[in-house]
Order: sequence, then structure tokens, then C-alpha cells
Amino acid sequence: MASFFEELKRRNVYRVAAAYFVVAGGLIQLASVVFPAWELPDWSLRLTIVLLLIGFPLALILGWAFDLTPQGIQSAASLPGQMPAAGARHRRRNVAFLVGFGVLVSGVAGFFLLPRAAANRMEKSIAVLPFENFSDKPENAYFADGIQDDILTNLSKIGDLKVISRTSVMPYRGKQKNVREIGKELGVSAILEGSVRREGNRVRVNVQLINAANDRHIWAQDYDRELTDVFAIQTDLAQKIAHELRAQLSPTEQQEITRKPTENNEAYLAFVEARNLQHEVEDPPKLRRAVELYERAIQLDPNFVGAVANLSILHSWIYHSFDPSDRERDLAREYAERALALAPESAEAHVARGFSLYYGERDFDAALREFEIAKERLPNDSELYLVTGAIQRRQNKWAESTANLEKAVALNPNATWPLQNLYFNYQMQRQWDLAERTIDRALALNPKAAGLRGLKVELAIAAHGDFAEAEKAMAKFQEILQGKGEDWWKSLPPEAQVEATLGVARVRMLQRRYSEVVEIVQRLPKESDFSKPHTPIAARLLEALARTRMGQSAEAHSALLQAKELAEAAVRKAPNEESRHALLAAALAGLGEKDAAIAEAEKAVELLPISVDAFEGVQPKGALAQVYALTGENQKAIAILDELLSRPSDLTVEFLKLDPIYDGLRNDPAFQALLEKHQGRA
Repeated sequence: MASFFEELKRRNVYRVAAAYFVVAGGLIQLASVVFPAWELPDWSLRLTIVLLLIGFPLALILGWAFDLTPQGIQSAASLPGQMPAAGARHRRRNVAFLVGFGVLVSGVAGFFLLPRAAANRMEKSIAVLPFENFSDKPENAYFADGIQDDILTNLSKIGDLKVISRTSVMPYRGKQKNVREIGKELGVSAILEGSVRREGNRVRVNVQLINAANDRHIWAQDYDRELTDVFAIQTDLAQKIAHELRAQLSPTEQQEITRKPTENNEAYLAFVEARNLQHEVEDPPKLRRAVELYERAIQLDPNFVGAVANLSILHSWIYHSFDPSDRERDLAREYAERALALAPESAEAHVARGFSLYYGERDFDAALREFEIAKERLPNDSELYLVTGAIQRRQNKWAESTANLEKAVALNPNATWPLQNLYFNYQMQRQWDLAERTIDRALALNPKAAGLRGLKVELAIAAHGDFAEAEKAMAKFQEILQGKGEDWWKSLPPEAQVEATLGVARVRMLQRRYSEVVEIVQRLPKESDFSKPHTPIAARLLEALARTRMGQSAEAHSALLQAKELAEAAVRKAPNEESRHALLAAALAGLGEKDAAIAEAEKAVELLPISVDAFEGVQPKGALAQVYALTGENQKAIAILDELLSRPSDLTVEFLKLDPIYDGLRNDPAFQALLEKHQGRA
């Protein structure tokens, strides 16, 4: 063996090995920098390392066999000072030993190099966790959330990054959870944590960027600045994160993340607090307070585009969800146009105009154009994909809609709202397995969500006529009636409590347990103390139908008169909202006012036909079918039901079999033929 090692030295094999490792190490370092910049696939670096490792034993063999001399490359065996000739067996032994040594070294190096390359490789994806509030005053918590929001907004403008939405990261506030677990749950390679302390006009921000794959800190940074410099902090963070994740910034993106939204500190503070309140989408008092704060921000800085645009979006939401008045619609349009006039290139301004066109004007094509413009500057905004998908299904573009909703879910994986919208797509197309998996995923995120539990119940009944899921929910509701589990119930907003109670009554109606329907409905207010007037009207209509089936004609008539009065008032307030005409039509049909009932139901269809809105347009069409059924127009009712069962809609054969509204059609052969025709269709 001693002579073998002497021969290795004579043939310069040691030098070849050392030179090979130096060159290979340099190539690996160069590849780790250049490959991501060139956006080569992830496997390209690993392939390079594998090829270099395979090449090492080959380099040793070549170093043994040849040497570089002034006369050129020569056989090492023919050079002076060679060992005495050995037998063929010894030569084979030496070469085999040399190859084995090379393979062993390559294997050991690969064991360490490949996992390290994989561990150091980071996808261009990040989640910004809720910032801790270290301020002395608890009310400054909204300011910490505002810093997080602004950093998220800046990062969302970088198209080369995947940025998880705010809704999905907020559940991690205060939870002591492993960074690796969070990264895995959110599907990101990097996590940004931080804290904020505000004292008067001084702001201290501490942040840490962490590799989610190995829980290693990449870097940490402290900022101690004046409040006026808070935007510089946000810009600096966005640039450093982009650099660390090797995300390419276009000139437009660079300009976007360095733009200062306002020079007025007080305006910014009002804006941040308003934006926090705006996230409470189901709480009208908080939304009204947000309106006031946005108005104050604009008063302090009339050129504050972000405040103007957000105020427009907020008015659009209030118009769509709570107050469909001309005033709300006009304010949404006015502020959107004002934002665009201030900054035609602003993504937020185009979002505002898009929502104004979508909710206020129902101009879907124009709204989509605005959202597409905004998406160019906010490529990571999950809401833009969500609203795009919501519009596309109204245009009867179900495949495109589903693709955009799935993208929204990917960018906002811990939020139930995108999943709920995706569920509606599957449910309307009667894709029951996909619908069930989607609603189960949403319930896994929020098991106590009454609305999601209601959708699960509705799905089981509509798809299979199965009340088992409903009985589980009924047991929970019975506990509430008995005064148990009230902490959970009281945590729901008042309107959510009412909607959940109405859902229970609807299920009992399908089970024809009419006395229970009356008992449940009587727990609800007879007058509208809520932002949506539909609730008390729907409650009175349910009570009237139940009492009619129980033979309590006088009580049923009284409930119908109350429903009619409330519906007429609702129609006067918003004469262009189709659902209010549909509710009035149902009350009139119950009272025997056939012509007036049909006229109101037809008006609802005229205001929102399926040809204009393939998603919500099925509701007034279904209401017209119910009115026809209640007024003895059987063939007209059956024709509409056939149409709805033949297209995406929430109507199913199982539901028709159960709904007491259609009892008048049960003995009609055409109705039975309809059920047979569509039985079992997906």
C-alpha cells in the first residue's frame, strides 16, 4: 500500500483531486447564484452537483493514467521514475482501489452537499405574520396591523413573488406555533415576523426574516424612525425581502413600492384605523365608523388616493350587502372616479372603479377590465382573483371562474370566504364530491362557523335527501334553546344568529315538522332590527306556510299581512333590487292576490334575468316558479323548474321532492315526469 500511495504522488493524482474540488466548489457556488437569477428549474442545481460528483472518480482515473508535461499529455506509466513493472493483477487492484476511493469520497460529499443545496434553496414565496403591538397603549394595536398591511400590500405588487393574503395569516396571531409548520400550512418558503412600538411620533419596528424550511433566521433588522419615515421602512423591507428571495423587480414595481401614499401623519393614522375596521365585513356599525375615518383622512389630505379608493370600495360593499340605495351606489361611483382622476395608474383606483361597476352598475365586462388592469400592479392580491371568478360565473363562464377561485384559495389558504365561493361553483354545477370536500376544508379552518355548517346541511339534503347532517346541527341548536353552549352562540354577530335560526326553521319545514317551525320563527323579531330587511319577511313567510299546513288559517293570514307590509316598505326603499320584489310576490301569492303576485315575480326576473347573471339570476327565476306553483299555474311552474334543473343552479330533484311549496304539483303527471327526467343527473 505504501508503494501505491507513492505512485499516487508521483502521478500527481493528489494534485488532480485537490484541483478538482476547488474548481467543482467554485462551479457549485456560481451555479447557486446564477441559476435562480436565470430562473432555471429547481432540479438544475442538484443535477450540476450530481454530475460533478460522478466526475470526481473519472478525474482520478485520468490523473492516474496521464500527466501534463511540456511535451504534452503523456501516459503516466512511461514517465521517468516509474515503479517497477507489476503484474496485471496488481494493476487492476490499484485501479479498482482508486475508483472505489473516488466513489466513496463522492458519496460522502453528496451526502452533505445535496441536502444543503435543497435546504438553502428558497422558493419565491412569503407570509407576513401579524406584528406584535409593543406600544404602551393597547389601542395602538391597529397601527401594528397597519404596518403589516402596508408591507403585505408592497410585497403583493411584486409579480415574481407569491405572497399569502392577510386573512390567512391573521389566525396565527398570538399562537406559539413552529415556523416550519406555518410554512408548510401556508405553502411558503419564508416567514416575516415583527413587532411595532409607537410612542407619539416615534416608531420602532423590529423584523425577522426566517427560512421556513429549516427555521433559520436569514436576517433581522431594527428601525427606529419618526412616524413620517414609516413608509421608508416599508419600502426598505420590500426591497430586502425581494433581494433575499431573488425576486426580480420591474421598473414599474420598483416605482410602486417606493411611492409615498400621504405626507400627512394624522391622515395616515385615520386611514390605518379605517382599513382595520373595513375588514369587519359583516358588522355594519364598524363599517359606518370606517366611512367616517376615511372621510377624515381625505379631509386632512384630499390627494390621499388610497383613502379615496378604499372609501369607494367600502360604499360599494355597503350598497351590495346592506343598503342598496341610490346614495350608496352614487357615492361609490363618485369616489372611484375621484381616485382615478388623482392617480390614473393607481391599482387601488382601478379596483375601486371595478367594484363600482360590478356591484353598482352590474356592468361585468367593464368591471373585469378594471380588475385586469389592477392585477398587473397587484399580482398577488387574492381578492382580485376572487372577484374575477365571481363575475365570470355570472357570465356563465364556469371553468374560468373555478380556475380563478382556486387561485384565490392558493393565495389565501386559511380563509373560509374563498373556499365558500369555490363551494358555490361546485354546488351550482351539482359536483357533489368536490362541493363536499371544499366545504369540509372550510369547516376544518373554522369548525364553529354557523354559516358553513348550514351549507354542509344544505348540501346533504339537496344532493341526497339526507337529514343526518341536519340532525347533528339541530342538536347544537337545541342546546342553545336550553341555555347551553351560549358562549359560542353569543360570539356570533346578531345577524348571523338570526340567519342560523332561520336555517333551522327551513330544515324543519322540509321535514314537515310545522309546529317546530312556528316555535323557532317566533323567537325572531317581528320587526327589522337588522341591516337586511329580508330576514323578518322570510321569517313571516315561513310561519305562514307552516300555519297553513297546520290548518291555522287566521294566524297564517296575519303572518302574510305582516310579510306583505314589510316587503312593500323594502321595495319602496330599493325598487331595483330583485329579491325584494320576489319576497313581496311570495306574500301576495299566499294572500291569494294572484295577478299582483305574478307581476311582482316577473318584475324580479326582469330586473335580474339569467341571461344577464347566470349565478344570481336563478334566484328570481326560482321565485317565479314558486309563485306559479302557489297560484295554480302548474305547467308554467314545471317549465321553469325544468330549465333550472337543466343548467347550473341550486335547485335539485331531492329538494323538489321535499319542499311543501310544490305540494300542489305532486299529482301532476308532468311533475312526476320532470322528477324522473332529472333524477340522478350530476
